[in-house]
Amino acid sequence: MNLKACFLEQKEGARDQQLQARMEMMVGYVLQAGVVVSGLLLAAGLAWRFLATGRLGFDFTLSGMNLYEFLVHDVSAALSGAARPRLLVSLGILVLLITPYVRVLSSMVYFAVVERNCKYTLFTGFVFAVLTYSLFLR
Repeated sequence: MNLKACFLEQKEGARDQQLQARMEMMVGYVLQAGVVVSGLLLAAGLAWRFLATGRLGFDFTLSGMNLYEFLVHDVSAALSGAARPRLLVSLGILVLLITPYVRVLSSMVYFAVVERNCKYTLFTGFVFAVLTYSLFLR
């Protein structure tokens, strides 16, 4: 192997490591942002509930709704100005449920656009399709 080929191979390896580091940073930021926002919403809702009633418990169920129905219900309530502790807790739960979904979506876009890696894009697309199906099932 000549010196030029060795240099190009090292340069390509360094580029792959940089792409891998960027991918890990992106995934970390997505997950961290989702957990922090969710935690803040949950804490604010629970604190508001405690200050208003003197107790932390809520008496409501989430059964009978898929994620889409849950999202539409809570976002429409938030936009109508019906702010209440339960809404903050519901939005915190919603953000926590959507965080892995956004992580897989961002990974799929990254593999398709930045790395142009068909194999990883297809694998991630399959996981994204399964998550989409499971989140929007009744």
